[in-house]
Amino acid sequence: APARRGRGFPGAMAASPGALRRAGNEEFRRGQYGPAAALYTRALEQLEASGDAAAEERSVLLANRAACHLKDGACSLCVADCSSALELVPFGIKPLLRRAAAYEALEKYPQAYVDYKTALQVDCSVQAAHDGVNRMTKALLEKDGANWRQKLPPIPTVPVSAQTRWSVPSPGAPGANAPPATAPQGKPGGNQTAAGMERARTLKEEGNELVKKGNHKRAVEKYTESLKLNQECATYTNRALCYLTLKQYKEAAQDCTEALKLDPKNVKALYRRAQAFKELKDYKSSTADIKSLLKTEPKNTAALRLLQELNRA
Repeated sequence: APARRGRGFPGAMAASPGALRRAGNEEFRRGQYGPAAALYTRALEQLEASGDAAAEERSVLLANRAACHLKDGACSLCVADCSSALELVPFGIKPLLRRAAAYEALEKYPQAYVDYKTALQVDCSVQAAHDGVNRMTKALLEKDGANWRQKLPPIPTVPVSAQTRWSVPSPGAPGANAPPATAPQGKPGGNQTAAGMERARTLKEEGNELVKKGNHKRAVEKYTESLKLNQECATYTNRALCYLTLKQYKEAAQDCTEALKLDPKNVKALYRRAQAFKELKDYKSSTADIKSLLKTEPKNTAALRLLQELNRA
């Protein structure tokens, strides 16, 4: 990683890992990938002594730094960081997709194919993974002929627990190519104990399971209970998805607005609020949200489709 270690960032040397990560995210959004990587490196150095206690946060930071390497064309470094991230927290969508993109750029098509296929096991609605599988299939067919599948490395089986953890069904799954995610963003509700946070996470996962079963009404109840304990961005966007399905469009828009207060560039929140505004016939606001989303993800197919629909409305 770049050795600039906080140069030019007042107080970066003394900042907490969380503050360094947020500063890195800001640099990334501005297209300053070298400085962003340096900030993520500083945060990782601070967390190294924490061991298992900080595994999830370290995984996020490694995936963030991998995104910087990918943008800078340092694909081997991207692969290394994604592999480390996946060792800490197996089957993370973002490190899988970023490693796949790096393998693809390195023309390591079998490895890229395996990562894209693994990502689809985690969340079958990720458009970037579908597109990647199609590209790799074509490339491998040209390279190895009809028996190309026989030369593939084994594709890991993703356990249901990992699918539960990462996957919330989403129309068109915007967000698959988002820039570095921060760790779950949220502000605590009334019960900021470790037990309260754990209970909030359990309730959210129960809500996710209910969504998979098509029980959106009951899922809303679970997400609402979870939000009382911890106001987390993902929980708001999950509940917004349920409200969209239940045709409660005002409530869906409101939840997305709450999510965007916590994470102003959250792709799912922008996409789902745009969907809600479209149903409420507020085409101007819907178009504004889609255009904001496309600044972050210019090739987001679901967003581009929605924009076409809005232009015809």
